[in-house]
Amino acid sequence: MIQQIAVIGGDARYLELIRQLQALPGVTIHLIGFDKLEQGFTGSNQTDFNDLDPEQLDAIVLPITGTDQSGYVETVFSDQTIQLTKEWFQRLKDTAVIFTGISNDYLDEATNQADAELIPLLDRDDVAIYNSIPTAEGTIMMAIEHTDFTIHSSRVIVVGFGRVGNTVANKFAALGAKVSVCAKSIMDLARITELGHTAIPFHRLHEHTNSCDLLINTVPAQVVTKDAIQHLPPHGIIFDLASKPGGTDFQYAEQRGIKAVLAKSLPGVVAPKTAGKILADVIKQILNERKENL
Repeated sequence: MIQQIAVIGGDARYLELIRQLQALPGVTIHLIGFDKLEQGFTGSNQTDFNDLDPEQLDAIVLPITGTDQSGYVETVFSDQTIQLTKEWFQRLKDTAVIFTGISNDYLDEATNQADAELIPLLDRDDVAIYNSIPTAEGTIMMAIEHTDFTIHSSRVIVVGFGRVGNTVANKFAALGAKVSVCAKSIMDLARITELGHTAIPFHRLHEHTNSCDLLINTVPAQVVTKDAIQHLPPHGIIFDLASKPGGTDFQYAEQRGIKAVLAKSLPGVVAPKTAGKILADVIKQILNERKENL
């Protein structure tokens, strides 16, 4: 039974996440790394990391960024330095579950050695699909801020037709943009056409960028290359939504005088309350499933 949850670090999304977790019955929430917040959380314990007993914890919620390669945790709302050592993870009980946004080699190794369950939330389809909505809205916001023309009738190419690319393409089309989508698989290209967009095979992207106003990349690999960028019109803009370092040749874009924006963590920037609720809903669902299986 889940009774003790520690939320260790986090950004603005986590303020709503904490509020949502407080609704879980019979659960004590320990907050670490939130001591600079002016607002309090009734029913939760502001705890110093050194006073936290990992052996009593049933669940741990780490920041979206997890830890760095030395185990240090990002604390936006605190000046505390928090390091989760491999020895700390080994003190966790066998049934403890650890939530993070993304993982890395250190976190994978530390949790594997401790035989602890690690759940990278951003790897889940449900979280990614829910997050695609504020991501698309944030991209629209940036497009309006960075251009002197309307989205309506503008020529937009979305690179990638995954969970984010699909939503972004549909939202821009709903605003009247002329949307093309670049994808690899025959099935994706067929679906793109069925939705009323123009389908572009990956190897032919460079043939279409000369008539592109907004190029939006969603693929976390170097796909917006020199060939694609060199044909963009001077007013063309690239928005890269892929995880850092993105999938755009930013150096060549700069040489060509093409504005290229790496848009990081848009859900947390444009809609932290919604993004926090998305994470909390999935965490609560997982915890409830675990409770039912005990």
